[in-house]
Parts: sequence; structure tokens; C-alpha cells
Amino acid sequence: MTKKCRGELFRNPSKGKVAGVCAGIADYFGWETWLVRILVVSGVLLGMGWFVVIYIAAWFILDKTPTSAKDTASKNHYATPEDVKRNEDLAAEPIKVKAKIWQAGEPPKQAFHDISKKFRMLERELQLMERYVTSPEFTVSREINKL
Repeated sequence: MTKKCRGELFRNPSKGKVAGVCAGIADYFGWETWLVRILVVSGVLLGMGWFVVIYIAAWFILDKTPTSAKDTASKNHYATPEDVKRNEDLAAEPIKVKAKIWQAGEPPKQAFHDISKKFRMLERELQLMERYVTSPEFTVSREINKL
């Protein structure tokens, strides 16, 4: 098994149950979050109390996962801001297919459905752009900009 480390280790409170330490470790190694949680709980139940100390220390030491600040402004006059935000979030999220049960990602069937959904959303967005470019509003604004 090859480890897929992605640089720095962060805790991920948005995917976590308590503080996001297990979710951060799972993201770092490319594992499923439930597997890391089971390993930590098993360690605690088997009498390895230092798991609790390490978890609490990681809670205070690790930074939260940084969020990317995206500009949600769109020049598409036909889509609502909520649609644009939802489409950007979906398009920015990579789809990972898992090969083994403990690896992070989606089963192939679910990944196929997600990819199909992305293509449908992109097709819809392209239709909206085509509708705008072929509209009289676009022609008028282009002529005004030429002045």
C-alpha cells in the first residue's frame, strides 16, 4: 500500500465528530474516516490511554483545514447566485474512486453518477452562456462597449 501524503496535516472539523482530528488524519493518508475512528476507539478501549492524550494534543496543535476563498461573482445573467455557488462547489470537488475498501473515495458506481451529474450541470451552464451570447442584450452591450 502506498501512502498518499498531501503535505501538511490539518484537522478537518467539517467532516469530524469531535474536533476533526481523525478526519484530518484520514485526509492526510487517503483513508476512509471511519477506519481511523475505529482504530482510535479500539486503541482507547484496549487500554492504550495515550491515544486520548495524543488526540487532545492534536486537537490543540493542528490547525483547521484552510478554506479557499473563491469569488462567487458570475457574469451569467440568467443563473441565480445560489446556482452559481452550488455549481462552483460541485465542479471544484474532485471525484476520487476507491480501489480498496479502506481508501477514501467513492465506489465506482457512485463516482459514475457524480460525473454524469457534473456533465449535466456543465451542459446547463453552457446552454445559459449560449443563450446569453445569442441574445439581443449581449449584442446591445457589445455595441455600447465599442463606443
